[in-house]
Amino acid sequence: MPAMVEEEVVIRGAAAAPEPEPHFLVVTFPAMGHINPARHLARRLLRATGARVTVSTSVFALRKMFPGAAAETEPEGHRDASGVWYVPYSDGYDDGFDKAVHDATHYMDQIKLEGSRTLGNVLDRLRDAGRPVTLVVYTLLLSWVADVARAHAVPAALYWIQPATVLAAYLHFFRATDGVDAAIAAAGGDPWATVRFPGLPPLRVRDLPSFIVSTSENDPYAFVVDAFRQLIELLDGEDSPSVLANTFDAMEPEGVASLRDHGVDVVPVGPVLSFLDDDDDDDAAAGGGNDLFSQDGKGYLDWLDAQAPGSVVYISFGSLSVMSERQIEEVARGMSESGRPFLWVLREDNRSSEGAAPLGGERGMVVGWCDQVRVLSHPAVGCFVTHCGWNSTLESMACGVPVVCVPQWTDQGTNAWLVERIGTGVRAAVSDKDGVLEADELRRCLDFATSEMVRAKAAVWREKARAAASEGGSSERNLKAFVAKQIAGGNN
Repeated sequence: MPAMVEEEVVIRGAAAAPEPEPHFLVVTFPAMGHINPARHLARRLLRATGARVTVSTSVFALRKMFPGAAAETEPEGHRDASGVWYVPYSDGYDDGFDKAVHDATHYMDQIKLEGSRTLGNVLDRLRDAGRPVTLVVYTLLLSWVADVARAHAVPAALYWIQPATVLAAYLHFFRATDGVDAAIAAAGGDPWATVRFPGLPPLRVRDLPSFIVSTSENDPYAFVVDAFRQLIELLDGEDSPSVLANTFDAMEPEGVASLRDHGVDVVPVGPVLSFLDDDDDDDAAAGGGNDLFSQDGKGYLDWLDAQAPGSVVYISFGSLSVMSERQIEEVARGMSESGRPFLWVLREDNRSSEGAAPLGGERGMVVGWCDQVRVLSHPAVGCFVTHCGWNSTLESMACGVPVVCVPQWTDQGTNAWLVERIGTGVRAAVSDKDGVLEADELRRCLDFATSEMVRAKAAVWREKARAAASEGGSSERNLKAFVAKQIAGGNN
């Protein structure tokens, strides 16, 4: 009897091991336009769920972001001030990719090969450290991450960091739905020809993603077409991932509906911007910081402080664009003739040998880089001349700043179409000869974008964007419902 009592006590005292806390791993392509929205999503997940959130990008990128940190050697990585963890994978170029020396197609082969191996090691290491991953989320150009997650029995979701309309266009193009691929080919490159996609409003050829309109074999970014084709094939597979989209219901109702009607489980969770989540957090207010790039100090903020409210034109064409000498001259002349104060971000590699100082004149300031969200949030800024990348488009919308769109490639034409459709800006016409935005057209667009009508529309959409991302907003509800499903194992 004593032995039986002792056995009963032992059995009753045995408790099941506690379930590990939910853990989300956000894997991003190592480019600024991917890393920033990935970091913003990580912080949004942290705020919405309280779960553990880790971001993984290349060794080189993390070294740039956190110099001297132990992200490479510590099993659980490096933790930033917001509470997000960071661990690296290798893209095969741990000392950095130099586009002047290295081949982009070979890079994509290497990131898949080395990334698959080293990301698998990351998942194993986190599991062995008692931090198993609940869900892997990956940005575009990284479809191979889904294979790595599947091999480790971890669910995966795609984080789409362009408009839902763009994803719908790719979906229908690569599926050849209703002959849209033939219709685009028949347009012969005419930018004003209309193309109809299932469930979307009519789009002109110039509004479409550049990669489905024309990409020559000699284009250094031709590999992107294959990457998008692979992504659509993944969405068409039996194990099709859910898609977290950095947009919101009011912004793109037709784009979201078109995807859902054609079998894509799309979840609008945007605008995913850290400064909307915590206005009191300095790093979040800075939009997460531009850690991959050096900034020009804070002199531009002091300069903005001295300008009249709503008077400054902010000009930036993004981190990848190359401006011709004529384009720089036309922007400089247009701003000089407009009489408006301006802050112009002009990278060193875009400046002439004479330097950029004369471009500013008495009314302007030229910098190599700046904290874009701090600039757009500044009361002195009244207009944004932009390449219309999706991150910049969402940031300007959430700050209520009207825009002049000067799209160049990829999704930017569609982004400009969306901006004009909701009335928060205007798309500039460029020269047929060399694609340059000329001074007279710049002045015309500035007059239109700063009109009372456009300012009023920008103010309305500022509130809509912020409402969607706020506690209880549509995107917040969507994200929480999606996360709850993942934690409950409803996607397995």
